[in-house]
Amino acid sequence: MNTLIFLVLLGINSAAAVIHSLKYFYTASSQVPNFPEFVAVGMFDEDQIAYYDSKIRTTEPRQDWMNKVVDPQYWERSTGIFSATQPNFKANIEILKQRFNQTGGVHIFQFMYGCEWDDENKEVKGNWQYGYDGDDFIAFDLKTETWIAPTPQAVITKLKWDKDRAWITQAEQYLNQICPEWVKKYVDYGRSSLLRTDLPSVSLLQKTPSSPVSCHATGFYPDRAMMFWRKDGEDLHDGVEKGEILPNHDGTFQMSVELKSVSPEDWGKYECVFQLSGVKEDIIKRLDKAVIISNEKPTDTTPIIIAAVVVLALVIAIAAIGFFIYKKKNDKRPPYPASNQEVIEQTMPLSA
Repeated sequence: MNTLIFLVLLGINSAAAVIHSLKYFYTASSQVPNFPEFVAVGMFDEDQIAYYDSKIRTTEPRQDWMNKVVDPQYWERSTGIFSATQPNFKANIEILKQRFNQTGGVHIFQFMYGCEWDDENKEVKGNWQYGYDGDDFIAFDLKTETWIAPTPQAVITKLKWDKDRAWITQAEQYLNQICPEWVKKYVDYGRSSLLRTDLPSVSLLQKTPSSPVSCHATGFYPDRAMMFWRKDGEDLHDGVEKGEILPNHDGTFQMSVELKSVSPEDWGKYECVFQLSGVKEDIIKRLDKAVIISNEKPTDTTPIIIAAVVVLALVIAIAAIGFFIYKKKNDKRPPYPASNQEVIEQTMPLSA
């Protein structure tokens, strides 16, 4: 049954794979401990391609192929743009605190813009929206070329921005024309990286001899994967808990599936199976006490597992702050979106 479901899921993802996306996420925060006040992340097809924050104060590539697309001064220009944008976002938090009658506390202001391009039917879907403290604040409607204010506190911003027709025209051109062109170029440059398949490292983890056994796979790509437990060759549905597929800092993914309990006489009857889209052979890890990594029996690989857990914790912390990401996912060289005047203008403070 798991195999059938997996094939169906692969069919769905295969059909959806023709949709490519380019999106940028700006996050400004106030009074969030150990978190940068400003973060900017570029995402192409849900993979990080660029990263900046107010602590490192430099823009870093997150995909090797990005350096083939851009000129040598690209990252320096991007750093200048992001560092200039940061004060505006900080000012916007203060403005919104006044509008919502707030004083201190933790507050988050976000901006997401970009597009999705279907290379099969050539349809384009643009996104340009803002959020505050985990809720939608204001968004641009491409069909009507007006701003949508889902909350009363955003009406003053809507009225102001609706009057700026020149800027609205620029935003429409960016979302419908310029952004899709960049997507096409990124697809060409990043094809070898995006179409690759990376097999994971699979480990069996257990805190104590009485704890559940977790089968953990990390370092695989793409994220179209499935992992499950079998006993005597039969797929298990009861007594197991499947985790979500989560991103690693290097663009690969990780996942785990937990086996709740194992009778002593049944050791050797269980096996963990990992399946990856595009790879014919399954990775099978037989349940064996000798290969289990546990707190009570440290091995040379323990530091690696600990590092992976720390990275996972950071990813979860950042994901919890971002409400846009999965509320549950010149002609020769594409310019950086934030270098366009419409972006700079739109990130100006919200006040009149």
